[in-house]
Amino acid sequence: MDILLLSLDLARELEFAEAEVAVCGAETMQQLTPEVGTAVLPIAGGYAVYCGANSPVTQAVGLGLNGPVSAQEFDQLEEFYFSRNEPVRAETCPLADASLFALYRERGYGVTEFSNVMVRPIDSAQRWPEPDGVEIWKAGRQEMDLWTLTVAQGFSENYPVTEEIIKIMKVFGLSRGMECYLASIGGKVAGGATLSLGRKIAGLFGASTLPEFRKRGVQTALLRLRLRRAAEAGCEIAMSLAQPGSHSQRNITKLDFRTLYTRVKFERDVKKL
Repeated sequence: MDILLLSLDLARELEFAEAEVAVCGAETMQQLTPEVGTAVLPIAGGYAVYCGANSPVTQAVGLGLNGPVSAQEFDQLEEFYFSRNEPVRAETCPLADASLFALYRERGYGVTEFSNVMVRPIDSAQRWPEPDGVEIWKAGRQEMDLWTLTVAQGFSENYPVTEEIIKIMKVFGLSRGMECYLASIGGKVAGGATLSLGRKIAGLFGASTLPEFRKRGVQTALLRLRLRRAAEAGCEIAMSLAQPGSHSQRNITKLDFRTLYTRVKFERDVKKL
């Protein structure tokens, strides 16, 4: 299998593929729940997204990958969030322009999270074995409540299952370019995952397994099926995100994903304007 080497062009493609998922989700949320006040701002070569207070999607993505970031652009970024009484959170690629890191330092930003961007080429000729004892299917629109609850409960050790989280997950599951999958063992729902299909990049996101079904091959089966589907859709690269040293990272690595770079989340608390 070919090894993907990090370059600014590839990093830009990956970051913008994820940004597109966030923007599409924000558009869907605006249509379904306009009272949230969803907003998107193209800024500094990327996007600032607001999908409600404390939402995991309320953050900036892709900044600084198209060249220097000016102090004026950074002012606009901060105003976008501070005016909504929200901290600035920015997922940042290490290949972003040095001017962006200088602005983080000058304005007192701290690091709050690391995430590994993991990739592998998609080989349309590769044949994956059928899952042993795990049944997987694409969730229909009438199954979205089941899908959101299942995936949310699978993440409950790290994120509390709240009505707000379930609402956000459902909205993004219904967004353009997104496919949702459910897995079962012995007729009982065991886990779920999402797949975003772009022109070149397939994003394998949001996978979780219910605690009682862990270590039974659910995540591996979901990964294989989504890679097969991405190949059918003509995608060339599969992308996934994982916390360093996590179980998710270990599962993904078993299917030849490699960490291309580690992304850093910079954050600054709300500043009253």
